Amino acid sequence: MHLFSAIFLLLMLSLVPCEALYPSPEEGWQIYSSSQDVEGKCLCTVVAPAQNMCNRDPRSKQLRHLMEKVQNITQSMEVLDLRTYRDLQYVHNTASLMKTVDSRLKMASDNPRTLNPKSFQELKDTVTQLLPLLPVLEQYKADARMLGQLKEEVQNLSLVLLAIQEEMGAYDYEELRHRVLLLETRLHSCMQKLGCGKLTGVSNPITIRASGSRFGSWMTDTMTPSSDNRVWSMDGYLKGRRVLEYRTLGDFMKGQNFVQHLLPHPWAGTGHVVYNGSLYYNKYQSNIVIKYHFRSRSVLLQRSLPSAGYNNTFPYSWGGSSDIDLMADENGLWAVYTTIPNAGNIVISRLEPQSLEVLQTWDTGFPKRSAGEAFMICGTLYVTNSHLAGAKIYFAYYTNSSSYEYTDIPFHNQYSHISMLDYNPRERVLYTWNNGHQVLYNVTLFQVITNAED
Repeated sequence: MHLFSAIFLLLMLSLVPCEALYPSPEEGWQIYSSSQDVEGKCLCTVVAPAQNMCNRDPRSKQLRHLMEKVQNITQSMEVLDLRTYRDLQYVHNTASLMKTVDSRLKMASDNPRTLNPKSFQELKDTVTQLLPLLPVLEQYKADARMLGQLKEEVQNLSLVLLAIQEEMGAYDYEELRHRVLLLETRLHSCMQKLGCGKLTGVSNPITIRASGSRFGSWMTDTMTPSSDNRVWSMDGYLKGRRVLEYRTLGDFMKGQNFVQHLLPHPWAGTGHVVYNGSLYYNKYQSNIVIKYHFRSRSVLLQRSLPSAGYNNTFPYSWGGSSDIDLMADENGLWAVYTTIPNAGNIVISRLEPQSLEVLQTWDTGFPKRSAGEAFMICGTLYVTNSHLAGAKIYFAYYTNSSSYEYTDIPFHNQYSHISMLDYNPRERVLYTWNNGHQVLYNVTLFQVITNAED
């Protein structure tokens, strides 16, 4: 997809009919909604370039590749320069020995009788001292070949850069990059304007990494800007204190470039969430929610959930001290738990992130021990019927209307034991920890888009 076509389509956000042939996500497109009413009439669908599509522009990739090549060539030249300086020093230090050998060889050639056993031994010793010079000379040959290769590589780079310059014409790359950034900002804003919707489907799982214990949790921040790519990982479900912070998803996949946070209080369960730079988690053997700030490495706040069960009193069906499950969605921060007065039914409470005060609470009437896992999207709680193979999303509770319904949304449980399931509203994906595997699911939301005049 040409860069300017993407810009035009994003700015227009055209509404297309349901019977239209939609471009696929593989082609760099994303369908934000599609639906028909009971009469088969098309409501509307927004089709727009996928997030970060412009970053996948072939010329951008090619330029990044060329920059990496230039960096590699620069490093190679620095190595050659250092090695050449070192070897020249060695040659300089052996110059006097070479002059001595040359003088004695000339003398022996003019008058062979002068080469007595003592002189011969001295000459032999001098030649022995010069033998280490041979590898240096061989290295010079290798360096000369490398210089030839580097010269050829630089010529090739020049040709490719010239071709890209001709292709881009009069457009300035920095200006295009600035437009791409504006596009991303606008697209993020448009996604927010699209608002919330009803879950209609979950994609097949994408395994990100197969590492860690059988139980655990992993997440990205649910509130920070898209430039924050950090990933956090927490192994185990009981008495853990070690949180690993990875710089990027790529680093998380490779298990490299991470820092460690040692929490002052251990956690219980796997229902943790990172919200606006802080980790919210359930303190071990209590109904207390802790707010831990990553940057200051300190606990900013801790507060108990009134009457909330803990220590495997009201867990999900898989157990694991999953009594209190903290979540975030488009509407804010939530706690999903249950109490004895609620007879073990799932309770949803919306929390104030700064004070952890309970703003409002709903009794869903659904028994928590019958739930495999649960997550919030747009103020709606979705519940899976099992943490084992064959799971479905089969119950939904709508906080906006205090009503519920039974659903039948397929949910492929690839590794047969989910111990953590959370939605990230910033990325609109589900994060899961499945039998030691860290897995992502994309979600499809039903949305009705109306004009401001309607």
